[in-house]
Amino acid sequence: MTAEAQRGYAKGRAKRREILDQAMSLFGEAGYRGASLRVIATRCGMSHPGLLHHFPTKESLLLAVLEHRDEADGAWLSVGGTTGVDRLRRFAELAALNATRRGIVELFTVVSAEATAADHPAHAYFVRRYRDSVSGAGLAYLQARDEGALRDGIDPEAAGQQLIALMDGLQVQWLLADCATDMAGVLRAHIQAQLTVRL
Repeated sequence: MTAEAQRGYAKGRAKRREILDQAMSLFGEAGYRGASLRVIATRCGMSHPGLLHHFPTKESLLLAVLEHRDEADGAWLSVGGTTGVDRLRRFAELAALNATRRGIVELFTVVSAEATAADHPAHAYFVRRYRDSVSGAGLAYLQARDEGALRDGIDPEAAGQQLIALMDGLQVQWLLADCATDMAGVLRAHIQAQLTVRL
């Protein structure tokens, strides 16, 4: 690849990232249905056809935004190949990280609620995401049990479902309380109460 082609490729990636960032912000502010591709294009200093060159439909842009967030969070949760108690600790740390990025939390909260409608373009995505999130949390609890760190009477599968529900409910409370809710602190206390070792 020539140096000129590499510069063009890097420029295209930078523009794509800018579009994703602006779309994430607008989807969080207005929801998927209330957001306009023309407004996103204007925020990026480009034409509507220019934006369509990168993302041909609004649906493709939304899914790219959601997948981008999940890739980043998934990589962060998996750093060092964490399992069991270490993985449960990562969930609490993820809540602390989310407290620094209101726009992403707004996006997720608004669009996940909209996507409960079966005809929403992100419906299948969120069905899959919740299935995988609950399963992953349940696995972390199962591993904690295998480590001898889970209190008696805690069902790993139910605990995984409760953990994801608590995380999402805390995000709604945090947004409505103008970021005053201590998401990470509440989550840590919840997980700690289920363990026989220090989180």
